[in-house]
Amino acid sequence: MLRLLLARHGETKWNLEGRYQGQVDTELSDLGHTQGQKLGESLRAVPIDAVLASPLRRARETAEYCAKWHGLPVVADADLTEIAHGAWEGKLVAEVAHADGDRLTAWRIKPQTVTMPQGESLHDVARRVERALVRYRTQYDGKTLLVVAHDAVNKVALCRILGLDLSHFWQIQQDNGCVNVLTYDGGWRVLAVNVNTHLGYLYSQTEQKSL
Repeated sequence: MLRLLLARHGETKWNLEGRYQGQVDTELSDLGHTQGQKLGESLRAVPIDAVLASPLRRARETAEYCAKWHGLPVVADADLTEIAHGAWEGKLVAEVAHADGDRLTAWRIKPQTVTMPQGESLHDVARRVERALVRYRTQYDGKTLLVVAHDAVNKVALCRILGLDLSHFWQIQQDNGCVNVLTYDGGWRVLAVNVNTHLGYLYSQTEQKSL
C-alpha cells in the first residue's frame, strides 16, 4: 500500500497580493516559511520514506522543512510543476480582468474549458498529474511518500482520485501549507483533505485570490 501525503507550499508574497504565479519561481513569504516549519514539525513523527516536490522554489523550500526531520533529500519532480498561466503570470487579478476579462470569467465558471494564453489548460496539468500518480503507485508501493506541490496540481490530483470531472476544480480548497492524506491499495482512498490544524486553524480565512 502507498501512503501519500500531498501538501501545498507555504504562502508567497504573490499569493498574498493576488498575483498569478504559475511557473514563475517565487519565494516564500515570512508567513510561508513559518507554515513550512509547522508542516514539517507536524509530520516529524510520521515515518516518511521519500520526499518529492515541484522544482519551483516555493514548493522545494516547503519540502525541505519537512525532509530535514527524516534525513531525506528533496527530489524534484517536474510533473508537479504548477499550471503555466502564460501571459497572466505576474499580473494581479484586476489586471487580468481588464486585459482578458472573458477568459477570466470562463476560468472562474468553467475552468475545464480554458487554456491560458501562452500557457496550459487543466487537462494539460491532469496528464502530468496522472503520469505522476501512476509512477508513485509502483515506485513507492509499501512506503509513505510526501509530495509538496501547488494549488492547481493538488486540486487536479484530488479531482482525478475522487473520480470528479475537472469542472469541480473550484469546489476543492487547498490552503497554503495544508496537507492531504491518501492511500492506494488497488484503489485510492481519501483519508483527509486540506488539513490545516498544524497551522493553528481548521481552515484559512484568507481569500484565495489566485493560483
